[in-house]
This record gives sequence, C-alpha cells and structure tokens, in this order.
Amino acid sequence: MALLPQILHSPHPHPRLAAAASPSPSRAFPRAPCLHASAPRRGRGRLAAAAGASGSGPGPSSPEPYPAESDDGLVELPLFPLPLVLFPDATHALHIFELRYRIMMHTVLQTDLRFGIVFAGSGGSAADVGCVGEVVKHERLADDRFFLICKGQQRFRVARVVRTKPYLVAAVQWLEDRPPAEPPAPGEDAEALAADVEALMRDVIRIANRLNGKPEKEVGDLRRGLFPTPFSFYVGNTFEGAPREQQALLELEDTAARLRRERDTLRNTLNYLTAASAVKDAFPSSPSSG
Repeated sequence: MALLPQILHSPHPHPRLAAAASPSPSRAFPRAPCLHASAPRRGRGRLAAAAGASGSGPGPSSPEPYPAESDDGLVELPLFPLPLVLFPDATHALHIFELRYRIMMHTVLQTDLRFGIVFAGSGGSAADVGCVGEVVKHERLADDRFFLICKGQQRFRVARVVRTKPYLVAAVQWLEDRPPAEPPAPGEDAEALAADVEALMRDVIRIANRLNGKPEKEVGDLRRGLFPTPFSFYVGNTFEGAPREQQALLELEDTAARLRRERDTLRNTLNYLTAASAVKDAFPSSPSSG
C-alpha cells in the first residue's frame, strides 16, 4: 500500500511552529500533539533496555549538568525517546510532564538548551540515530510542567549509554551526509533529484487539493532556495504519517539516496491519488435529496 505523506499545502519553513502558534483549524498541519514523555520499557536496540531502566520514580531535586564532551571526543546528550522523528531545521511542540523529563528540562535550560530526540515506536525499541533538539521557546507552568518548542539541529548516532537515571544520557557522534564515492549517472545527481522531488510534490499537492474540494491554485516555491541536503530533510519532515519511513530517511548518510527514496514514495503517493481522483470523476457524489 502506498505511503501517504502529509504534504504541506502552502510551504512554510517551520510548519509545526506555525501550527503551535495558531489555533486555526484551516492550517496545513494539525496541531502538534502534547506528547507523553515516557521512555520505552521493552524492546530491542542499543537504547531499549537502558531507556526502560531509567524508571519514572523520584529523581534528584536539582539536576546534575552533563559534560559537553567525553574523553574520547564523543558528545554527551540527554536523550528523549518519543514516537516521532525530528529532522534538522524542523520544529516540534512538546508537553513535558513526567518527572524524569521535567528534571531533564531543568538541566537543558541551565546548560546549552540541547537534548537528543530518538524515535521509539509502539514496540518500545529506541532508535540509535536521532536528532538534536534545541529549545527555542519554553513556558514553565506552576506545577513544574513545561510547554516548549524545539528546533532540529544536527543528527547523531548513539555510541554508548552513559547513564540511565534520573533520565537517559548517551555519548553520541555526529552524522553528516557523505559525498558520493563515484560520479552519479545523468539525472541522478542530488540537484536533479531535488528538482524531480519538488515537481512530484507539486503534483501531489495539486491532486490532493482537488480531492479535498479545494480551489485550484498555483503551488508556490517549495525549495525556497534550499540546497539538496536541507531540502531532503524538509521533504522527509512532510511524511508525518509514516514515522518509520521518516526514521529510515533520517538514518541515510547520502543525500542522493534520501532523495531517491523520497521520489519513490511520492511517485507511489501520486499514483494512489491519481487513481482516487479518477474514481471520484467516474462516480461523482450524488447531490443531497434534501
């Protein structure tokens, strides 16, 4: 079955930030959810057992700052397992209310405002690759809960778990996309693939608008001058209904490979929507009889 990413109808550099700031039901994305801050307790993966071992019992009254860098050059980050994928330059609105993560937020706000978000699905396993979230806006409530907006920064891979209480901290190494080992085939370089992906996004938006009964209008500039790598992250962020596909895109270290995978997904989506549009044209809804 074709994946159906939620494509932005009117491009905005930070769609979730716009959603968090505006309660209007007509926005392109739904309101960013208030997410439970509980870590997975069971499952496979390097982080699964450690995340579960952190527990939700009382922690220290004042947080201990985490070191910026360990002896082997790895950076230590507090980790927040969540059922979502954060991409570089994307934003998420979060509601922090579990004790261990309220403690974590105190540490984050007292240091460099950064923490790592790693995807944790329903099975409980936490991914080894995540993205740094930087707190760009926060509100602390009277009962010590937090509302915050974080923006994605650099990607990382977990090298080892440093501690599990009162919350999970890991030593991580940064991830960057690698240049291609060989010259790409004609039409398969990152710039050409980005152009193909943008064209497919335009078609998907156009047909989706038609299916939803929205007026035909010109789709604006989706690239907004972005280079292929940040554009590939922007596209992956629009696949909001498919977090495991988003995680696979986040883990790729090749911009062209990421864009090719997004191109395939968008082609599948376009085929699905085209078929649905044809069915709608062939069997239009009958007018109400009163």
